[in-house]
This record gives sequence, C-alpha cells and structure tokens, in this order.
Amino acid sequence: MSGAQEQTVMLKDRQMAYLQEMADKHGLADASKALRCLIDFSISNAAEESRIFTEIRCNDC
Repeated sequence: MSGAQEQTVMLKDRQMAYLQEMADKHGLADASKALRCLIDFSISNAAEESRIFTEIRCNDC
C-alpha cells in the first residue's frame, strides 16, 4: 500500500464490529480496509459531502 501509515482511530465497539462485518461480507483483508473503502468513497463523492457529514445521525442518544 503506497504511502500508508499506521494511525490510531477511536471507534465504538459497534462501529468496529460493523467494519469487521463488512470486511468479512465483502472479502476484504480486514476492518482497516473496510474503513479505507468508506473514506475513499467519501473522497470520490464530493457532491455527497454535505449528506455524509452534516446530516445528523444520533445512534448513541
């Protein structure tokens, strides 16, 4: 992976479980690959930025 660096990201247990579930479901190497896929999708869909980042989704209220 070109230019990749190890990073620390704070996630809730259910978020990590979701990433692992998506990795397993889609044959990805691991949960970090699933997270990179989500980030790459967001980057490549700039028109959806507002919907992705400003729509309030309170899953922990």
